[in-house]
Amino acid sequence: MPNALRIQQLNKHFPSGRHALCDINLCIERGEMVALIGASGSGKSTLLRHIAGLMSADAGSASLIEIDGCCVQRGGRIHHDIRQLRARVGFVFQQFNLVNRLSTLLNVLVGSLHRTARWRSWLGLFSAQERSLALNAMHRVGIGECHAQRASTLSGGQQQRAAIARTLVQGAQLILADEPIASLDPESSRNVMEILARINREDACTVVVSLHQVDMAMKYCPRTIALHKGKVVFDGPSNTLTPTLLRELYGVQVDELLAPAGAATHGASAPGAASGPWLNPLAGAV
Repeated sequence: MPNALRIQQLNKHFPSGRHALCDINLCIERGEMVALIGASGSGKSTLLRHIAGLMSADAGSASLIEIDGCCVQRGGRIHHDIRQLRARVGFVFQQFNLVNRLSTLLNVLVGSLHRTARWRSWLGLFSAQERSLALNAMHRVGIGECHAQRASTLSGGQQQRAAIARTLVQGAQLILADEPIASLDPESSRNVMEILARINREDACTVVVSLHQVDMAMKYCPRTIALHKGKVVFDGPSNTLTPTLLRELYGVQVDELLAPAGAATHGASAPGAASGPWLNPLAGAV
């Protein structure tokens, strides 16, 4: 049985010359819940975007990324069938990527676009079965009563739950969550992490979540992968990440990782406007 995720010799240089990802080699098994930690600029978001096929590795490199044995990219070239593979990968963004003017229900229904006829998605014509699936997903994450509200009226925690519900409707087998609690208060942060952990348990869904907070990684993720300056510096059980080890790995940056969730934010807490490449319901793109 193939791994849920396999990465080999992944390297990424930016035009500025910065080596953002350095010889990344990782395997993640199906059903794992894995934390990806690191201080700002360590490469967490860049790595997740490569896994999702939103960014390509260095051209001509020996890089390889596979999800469930299917190629995402090889040698710096995104696979030609990436749209079909993306339908199996849910991406939860830090700033939610909801369409503010649309209802919460319609935002969650975006997750079904990959199996909806383009003309129906243009007109917003979703079937009763699709709407029932979306409502059920919303109830699972605790926002069922918000289905008719415009996304712009939701709190940050509610918006992030809607984004997670969208991945449930999508039927994602792999969820990539890019700092999903960075803009949330402590209570909302715990709620979001508990929802991701419950989905991992109940749906046997593989979850990779990037975090700044080691306490959240240790509480919710059995395995942690630590990045520092684009390199994997630790990959093992989360409960072995002691403050002493973290100081050895990160030096003065360790204070950022040991801060409790919600103590500081790394992005705007205001509702996020939709900007992601999969999130335009009027265009039917997934």
